[in-house]
Amino acid sequence: MEGKRVLVTGGAGFIGSNLANHLAADNDVVALDDCYLGTPENLDDDVEFVDGSVLDEDLPTDVDVVFHIAALSSYAMHEDDPTRGARVNVEGFVNTVHQARQDGVETVVYASTSSIYGDRTEPSPEDMPVSVNTGYEASKLARERYAEYFHNHYDMSMAGMRFFSVYQGMEEGAEGHKGEYANLIAQFADDIANGHNPEIWGDGDQTRDFTHVDDVVRGLELAGDHQLNGIYNLGTGEQYSFDYLVEALNEELGKNIEPMYEDNPIPEDVYVHDTCADPTKMREATGWEPEIDFHDGLARVCAQYQ
Repeated sequence: MEGKRVLVTGGAGFIGSNLANHLAADNDVVALDDCYLGTPENLDDDVEFVDGSVLDEDLPTDVDVVFHIAALSSYAMHEDDPTRGARVNVEGFVNTVHQARQDGVETVVYASTSSIYGDRTEPSPEDMPVSVNTGYEASKLARERYAEYFHNHYDMSMAGMRFFSVYQGMEEGAEGHKGEYANLIAQFADDIANGHNPEIWGDGDQTRDFTHVDDVVRGLELAGDHQLNGIYNLGTGEQYSFDYLVEALNEELGKNIEPMYEDNPIPEDVYVHDTCADPTKMREATGWEPEIDFHDGLARVCAQYQ
């Protein structure tokens, strides 16, 4: 993407700031964030920061492309306050896209989630049946349905990106200030590097499709460049258990720190135990392939401690 004016909502957060900083090399980028999970310190000097909420009435949507990354992004946030979760994730999405449409924007790329696939040890294709068990999942599926409305009724390009487990290091990117809301790899690496036992909820056999944020950023940019419509997975198609993650981090850091196993506070009937992407659709649409494999990604995360 080059020579565009771009809005990134949630632009001071983890994924949003990585995207905003990347796009700012060749574009005029505005990052909107209410600083609940983000901080403008994550942003490069050439990104214009706007302190605001996706619920505001006068958003900076006079742009060419909108990347809507803003969200309350955890199970706990939605259980603590379901109404606020729905307002931010659903009303905030509709409000942003509506204002963008009024300003002539035709291309929107937005964050959805792989959680709606449920437990899957096999790769999950976008056309498989999905269901929701949590408020967070319901809010992301609602986005997808509203995006379908904006496409069908107004002919907008609406690309929903189902993220898998996006990661980056605690200090190499935008996760250092987030504490318990930082990605799992960043948390575990920081614990092990500092001699603390990483805490695993459950048995450690659960698996995730860990996808480096740089690959996710490339996928988001390609979705905007190609003016995609519909739903696309951004994941590697590989999965690793939490136990193996701890083992691999120990090896990378030269440590021998055992994990602590704790009861999972998330009810078993709603906890997603295993995830794995089928990235075929995204590859066929744009040529996107993950470039950072699991072990190379861990090396990047751990480099700050060595």
